Amino acid sequence: MYNALLKPLLFRLDAEQAHHFVFDNLKRGYRLPGTAALLRGLYDFAHPGLEREVFGLKFRNPVGLAAGFDKNAELTDELAALGFGFVEIGTVTPRAQPGNPTPRLFRLPGDEALINRMGFNNEGAAAAARRLRQRRSDIIIGGNIGKNKDTPNEQAAADYVACFEELFDTVDYFVVNVSSPNTPNLRQLQEKEPLIRLLQQVQEANQAKAQPKPLLLKIAPDLTDGQLDDILTIARETNLSGLVATNTTIARDNLQTSAAQLAAIGAGGLSGRPLRQRATEVIRYLHRHSDGALPIIGVGGIASAADAQEKLAAGAALVQLYTGFIYEGPALVKRINQALVAKQ
Repeated sequence: MYNALLKPLLFRLDAEQAHHFVFDNLKRGYRLPGTAALLRGLYDFAHPGLEREVFGLKFRNPVGLAAGFDKNAELTDELAALGFGFVEIGTVTPRAQPGNPTPRLFRLPGDEALINRMGFNNEGAAAAARRLRQRRSDIIIGGNIGKNKDTPNEQAAADYVACFEELFDTVDYFVVNVSSPNTPNLRQLQEKEPLIRLLQQVQEANQAKAQPKPLLLKIAPDLTDGQLDDILTIARETNLSGLVATNTTIARDNLQTSAAQLAAIGAGGLSGRPLRQRATEVIRYLHRHSDGALPIIGVGGIASAADAQEKLAAGAALVQLYTGFIYEGPALVKRINQALVAKQ
């Protein structure tokens, strides 16, 4: 139904307009009696063999929604009904900010990819926390946190700690995002010394709690092997619970989309099928060089059950969808989970 009816309609709209159209109608429709049960009947698939315990949390299935889709925690109940095992909200910043000028989200249909330069547009940590307190489902929620655009890198840690404190009582785990290419100079925080200092400050706030939450780091796919080795060292030194691999890429290699179209679109992070191989390579490298001791959430180019199985075979403990969810629709979650059970 999605590919035959809804997708052609949505793809006639500007990509960000389509996103808001889906959000508005899913929220509106979910309020109607029987809609939640209908969605669960169509898209949810539960099986004991899908359950996973990762960094101390029990996931009903290993397929999650990546950060960037539900930035403001508006659809957590609705997404739970679509069969996801967990939802990562954000990226959330301490203060609300509009993000980059539009247009800032672009489809590359020939590559089944997206380019975005959203720029952490969100309503702020307090608004996300308020919505999460009102949710009804018990789906696991991750809080992806970042810094405001106008916060200097030297003061970035304070922004991350502020988000952490605001969201602490409403999320199950945290992801520190220093790998988005769409906030000026943000990726400089991936360098070893600045990143250690930042993570130590967030971890100090975490360890001060009676029951600390799992703390993860989201990394870029554009890192060298040497930089990945540094990430593993940092993870050990700061006692991280895991890694999210990977964010979007600034590379534009081997695309079907023409150079002229890419030039017209301009800067931004590329996601979708072209990222699949590199994201899997990063997961495999991290898994092997950590001897499997560091849980990895695998994300990047998952558009089929085989893609998800590839990430899991490379060493991911869990997987996340974003661009594949947009191109393939909500049935993708069910197809992945069914395939995982069938393979057991």
